[in-house]
Amino acid sequence: MPSADERIAWLDALASMLRRHEQDFVDAVSADFGYRVPMETRLLELMPILGEIAYLRHRLRRWMRPRKVAVNWMFLPSRAELRPQPLGVVGVIGAWNYPLLLVLSPLSNALAAGNRVMLKPSERAPATAELLQRLLMEAFPDGEAVVVTGDERLSAGFAALPFDHLVFTGSTRVGRAVMRAAADNLTPVTLELGGKSPAWIHPDFDLADAADRICSAKFWNSGQTCVAPDYVLVDEAHIDAFAREAQRAVERRWPDAARNPDYSHMLDATSRDRMQALVEDAAANGARVITIGNAPPAPGNAYPPTFILGATRGMRVMREEIFGPLLPIVGYRTQEEALAFVRAGERPLAFYYFDRDRDRIDHVLDHTHAGGVTLNDAIFHMVQHRLPFGGIGASGMGAYHGDAGFRVLSHFKPVLRQNRLAACILAFMTKPPYGRRQVRLLRWLAGLRGE
Repeated sequence: MPSADERIAWLDALASMLRRHEQDFVDAVSADFGYRVPMETRLLELMPILGEIAYLRHRLRRWMRPRKVAVNWMFLPSRAELRPQPLGVVGVIGAWNYPLLLVLSPLSNALAAGNRVMLKPSERAPATAELLQRLLMEAFPDGEAVVVTGDERLSAGFAALPFDHLVFTGSTRVGRAVMRAAADNLTPVTLELGGKSPAWIHPDFDLADAADRICSAKFWNSGQTCVAPDYVLVDEAHIDAFAREAQRAVERRWPDAARNPDYSHMLDATSRDRMQALVEDAAANGARVITIGNAPPAPGNAYPPTFILGATRGMRVMREEIFGPLLPIVGYRTQEEALAFVRAGERPLAFYYFDRDRDRIDHVLDHTHAGGVTLNDAIFHMVQHRLPFGGIGASGMGAYHGDAGFRVLSHFKPVLRQNRLAACILAFMTKPPYGRRQVRLLRWLAGLRGE
């Protein structure tokens, strides 16, 4: 049961490590990607982690206090409380697309809850994994947080360890394997997976505004973001207008994108080649493809922002999570048709709806499922400290971040402080030998009178 002071010291050590080695982390992530925009690593990884640590640190003492709860009236004047305590040892399996955020965010939550933590970074980001292993060993010499590195076979063995909780971020396919491995130990899991997160624009919403916000979120990290908009639903009459506005937004943000220093590369040649295969499949099935800037091949593993107009369910780009800089644009005729299209797919990790009308917004929110929602923008719900982050259905289970992270990685032990008077009354009511008076009283308390 580490004290609040101990937990705060752990969080301070983690924050200090990140600040001291900011450039080292930026360089390591960029090395893993071939090229990752330094500002994106700072903006999308380091800043959210440091903000979350500060949020946890400042609220930790209050969260750790026992929480009084009411007892059933017949137990008065007894008292009850919930006492948060650590689960024990938490395992974290991270993903390569955000190799810092997706390891260190669950780490900070687990430390705040008083746990020890074992981390397995992705083997597809080896430079970042090795740096994390070395620096966390220095920051936590007593082993409160340790990193293990290795290939997929080691990851499989890691998931099979008897953790008290396991947090996994990655694909739905691997998530199923992790859950099967954890089941043998009855290890509870938090799975942050992915899926096809839709963006839907109502005809009344300004197209230029929507295009800029959607494209900014989509093409950060070259689309390699689990909550990036995966496709856009646009009124059929406005498809060409939206495509023009989206093209202008990309050309303004990333002129000559594939050679622009503000545009990140795909992780490797395999990821880049998969994008080309998705584009070719869509074109062969009747889609209109608009590539912004130089067409592939581009320097390194860069793949230019690409729009796919007239995308249909039969195309690979609409069956698979894209995880890259391709944005299918799907037309719809009516609101109910668009709603049906969203509901026909697996429940997504994120959903983005663009509209100003409150009644329509409430209707859409009430009739769709998603792990999280941002209205009139994209991605930003996941960095709100007071909003849990997690998926639903095929996009995951469980949630963490901030308050939710402390709760899911703590056990709130229920405690009843039995009062002497209440104990005497309960003994008369509940313990043999039973008489007619006890039966009448019990029936009255249970609402069985008149039966």
